[in-house]
Amino acid sequence: MKHDATVLIVENESNMRTVLCALLRRDGHTILEAGHGKEALAKLKDCRVDAVLTDLNMPHMNGLELLAEMKKTYRDIPVVLLTAHGSIGSAVEALKQGAFDYLTKPFDPDEIRQVMDKAVRSRVLQEAETIAALDDDPERLLLGDSSALSNVRHVIDRVAPTSATVMITGESGTGKELVARSLHLRGPRPDGPFIKVNCAAIPESLLESELFGHEKGAFTGAAARKPGRFELAHQGTLFLDEIGEMPLSAQPKLLRALQESKFYRVGGTRTIEVDVRIIAATNRDLKAEVNSGQFREDLFYRLNVVPIQVPSLRQRRADIPELAQFFLERFAQRNQRGLLSISDAALALLSSYPWPGNIRELENVIERASLLTDGPSVKPEDLPDELRRPSDDDSGQEPLRERIRSATRELETDAIHDALDQTGGNITKAAKLLGLSRRGLQLKMKELNIERV
Repeated sequence: MKHDATVLIVENESNMRTVLCALLRRDGHTILEAGHGKEALAKLKDCRVDAVLTDLNMPHMNGLELLAEMKKTYRDIPVVLLTAHGSIGSAVEALKQGAFDYLTKPFDPDEIRQVMDKAVRSRVLQEAETIAALDDDPERLLLGDSSALSNVRHVIDRVAPTSATVMITGESGTGKELVARSLHLRGPRPDGPFIKVNCAAIPESLLESELFGHEKGAFTGAAARKPGRFELAHQGTLFLDEIGEMPLSAQPKLLRALQESKFYRVGGTRTIEVDVRIIAATNRDLKAEVNSGQFREDLFYRLNVVPIQVPSLRQRRADIPELAQFFLERFAQRNQRGLLSISDAALALLSSYPWPGNIRELENVIERASLLTDGPSVKPEDLPDELRRPSDDDSGQEPLRERIRSATRELETDAIHDALDQTGGNITKAAKLLGLSRRGLQLKMKELNIERV
């Protein structure tokens, strides 16, 4: 799923900057431009930015200097470096200093779109990845009496007291982390650590170090020994969020650690044994990912011991009034406002909206309404326009943008299947026939869920 966001492109060559801007605008992002690092810092000061794509070699302030300055003030904004082949060493060093990822020139357009989409998603997850703050009781936030949520609670009741591995699935914003935290707090070691790994937010080159730690001098920038997330979660719970985003190359090492409960730090020789409960979560269809070769089958079955499917908000509309009132009371208390209520007309709109962003979107809508309303009650006019206009479902028509995207996907799927048929399934030859790089075709096949023939 694409996330419309504001992306700052920092590139001193105007022609290259124009190409990059046009490329990322296709995904619906708002684009800001800067010709060098100092201009970029001025943009960051004046505008909200969700991700930065910057050239490495620029006058006045280069990409590494910009990264260093951003880490002082804007450390949560992911930075992607764009570099020529001869400067790859500098780009790798930038990763050690906190860059999100790097790409090389000449670049693959599809790869840039994929990496920037992942960077934007990491920013979204950093800001609003859970409904509750860490000190909120997850049980209190699993609100509602719908049968769909009752089924989730029933599985939690049965599984939480054990050490069984759990796979939590569901759309983004449904509260998968709340389920994970509930399992931990009601588990056999509730006082143990609850350590989270966001597999979508860690660059592939740093994932092994994040999971298993590293020894001093293991790589450039490893100035001291660092324990990994597995070690930190010892005698507690390790929550592998967005596990479907884990690169295929990193999956064998994770599988081995899960099977043996022991591993080596990067650059280390001593075996480290841990006692950790594993909970994983994803919004992807991992069975489809297994069938397409993008996720290891043995890892899937190792993680999918007890599956829990968290329902979307559309599947539990009866819970919307209770959830909305809970969020309203919480924001009223936080903002020191008198206790508010929600009018029947506003509740009717909330209950009929399809909520593509699920509970997270509902929370944001209620926070906005609590700030904008003038009276003691939230009224329809206090809600966003998209809730007050007739939905596309009512008209029987998809939005034009979605219809175009759907038609484009269908054409791309047919073209790739034809190319694979003509080349006997040879990826390299099919990519050449389609005018794509091999990597570009592989990414497109993954995006369209096309299996190798």
